[in-house]
Amino acid sequence: MLLPGATVYLERTPSARDKMPYTAVAVQKEGRPVMVHTHRTNDLVDDLIRRDLIPGLEGAKVIRREIKQGRSRFDFLLRRGKEEIFLEVKSCTLFGKRLAMFPDALTARGKKHVEELSHLSEKGSSGAVLFLVFSPQAKFFMPEYHTDLEFARALLEAREKISILPLAVELRSDLSLTSRVRVLEVPWDVVEKEAKDSGSYIVILRLRRNSTISIGGLGDIRFRKGYYLYVGSARKNLSSRIERHRRMRKRLFWHVDFLRAVAEFHFALPFRTQDILECAIARSVSEIAHWEIPGFGSSDCLCSSHLYGMAKDPLQSAAFIALLQYYRMDRLK
Repeated sequence: MLLPGATVYLERTPSARDKMPYTAVAVQKEGRPVMVHTHRTNDLVDDLIRRDLIPGLEGAKVIRREIKQGRSRFDFLLRRGKEEIFLEVKSCTLFGKRLAMFPDALTARGKKHVEELSHLSEKGSSGAVLFLVFSPQAKFFMPEYHTDLEFARALLEAREKISILPLAVELRSDLSLTSRVRVLEVPWDVVEKEAKDSGSYIVILRLRRNSTISIGGLGDIRFRKGYYLYVGSARKNLSSRIERHRRMRKRLFWHVDFLRAVAEFHFALPFRTQDILECAIARSVSEIAHWEIPGFGSSDCLCSSHLYGMAKDPLQSAAFIALLQYYRMDRLK
């Protein structure tokens, strides 16, 4: 969401001792505000619980917030009759046309929360994870296995032990909640099928100056400075393949190895799926890239190239983010 030109909702920091005069609390997406401030998100959930508006938590009362238990600190301790419920809240800001996913970055802390809640359930307490999804049009929710496979696997394993509550809500312009509250469906069969360490990927490299580089059998190629997007795939051990591209020290084998020996590693984006998407992704990248290197990485397919260049960081490009979202989320039916 934080792309150039985005509208950000700011609040003045109350204390003069704070280094920053403002705090970002929400970002506008598709004409609606999306909460990005953790404590404000928890305040919204507190209000929903007290108004008895969360399906699955009807009748629960807030006993305490920020409760330490075991190796973790949870957002809420609730009580419903004699039942004790430890509730962790996750703010879900990643969503497309129909599907919302969490997380949007690696979250070892989130994985630990899920595992600790599962452990508490085995000892007699109830555990729940509430994903507050700031999209009234979302219909489905899944763990974001492309970015964090281990979190997705932890949630899969815990789904019979704890309550998993993806809740779609809508914010008004004053950041208050409307009355639209709905639990999203989780297609666990899709998660089980797709949450594996295989699929396709985009590795982004940065070349800071114009260079002539010898690329194996392609010979010497003139590269202009900028960002290079290499599209590849791995039918197994996708994480290891990406890690290989990250390393500098290795035997030079693929075309991209020769470029990596000169260019900086900038970012890697996996697309975990059982579908074969490498060439389709390459074609989509070609439509938004500024140039391509003919024949690069495409000797075993009909594509003109699998390496494309962009003058500016693609992670700051709305068109690239839309491409990423399509292949990770919106293409799923």
